[in-house]
Amino acid sequence: MGQLEGKVAFITGAARGQGRSHALTLAREGADIIAVDLCKQAETVPYPMATPEDLAETVTQVEALDRRIIASQVDIRDYAALKAAVDAGVAELGRLDIVLANAGISTPAPTLDMDESVWDEMIEINLTGQWKTLKASVPHLQAGGRGGSVVITSSLAAIWANANTAHYSAAKAGLVMLMKVMAKELAPESIRVNTVHPTTVATGMILNDPTYRLFRPDLENPTEEDFAEAAKQLNKLPVVALDPADISNAILYLVSDAGRYVTGTTMVVDAGGQL
Repeated sequence: MGQLEGKVAFITGAARGQGRSHALTLAREGADIIAVDLCKQAETVPYPMATPEDLAETVTQVEALDRRIIASQVDIRDYAALKAAVDAGVAELGRLDIVLANAGISTPAPTLDMDESVWDEMIEINLTGQWKTLKASVPHLQAGGRGGSVVITSSLAAIWANANTAHYSAAKAGLVMLMKVMAKELAPESIRVNTVHPTTVATGMILNDPTYRLFRPDLENPTEEDFAEAAKQLNKLPVVALDPADISNAILYLVSDAGRYVTGTTMVVDAGGQL
C-alpha cells in the first residue's frame, strides 16, 4: 500500500515538467489526481509552453499506474474556471486531500527595461494565480474535515538574487508570506501549508535560450553547454539542473504522513546553491 492510498491531489501545471512528475509520484503512492494546465502560449513567455497533447500524455501515464485522473485545460488566472475544475474533480473522485500550486512561468528581463506587460503577466500567474488556486481548492480540504496538505512551488529565487528576475523573484517571495499566513489560518483545521524552493530544474521552462542568456549574459548566443557551466558554478556542486523527481520526492514527504507535523516551512532543494 502506498503512502497516499485513497487520497486525491489537485495539481496545477500538470501537463509536463515538475507538474507531471508530481502527478506520477503521487499516483505511484496511491493518489488519484485532478490535473489542470493552461496548455497554450502565455502572451509574454518566450519559450514553447505545454500543449493539450502534453496534458493528454500526463493522463496516459497516470492511468498506466492504475490511478484515476480528471484533467482539464484551465488558466489559473481564471478563478471561475479553476473552481469549476476542482469542483468537478471532487464530485467525480469523492474528496480532496492535497493541493499542489505548481503552475508558473519564467520571463527573464532587466528590471527597468522590461515591458509592463511582462511584469503584469508574471505577477498575475506566479502570485495571484497561486492565490486563486488555493481559494478554489482549499475549501474542499476544509469541508472534508480530515485535514490536508498544501504545497506551493516557490523558488530559490525567493531567497537568492539573480539579475533579470525582479518580477519572478518578487512573485516567488510573495508566495512565502502567502504560505505562512495560510499555514497560521488553517492550522486549527489540521491543514498544513508549505513552500518548496527548487533551484534550476531540467524542464522546458528552464532549458531554453532566454534562460541560457540569463545565466551567461556575457555571451551573445550562449548554448546549453554554456548554461551548464554557469549553473554548476552557482550550485557549488557538480550538477547542472535537478531532475523533476528530486522536487517531487520532497513534496511527497511534505504531503504524506511522514511530514504530518511540518507546516509553515520553506523547503529548499537547491544542490547547495545558497551555501
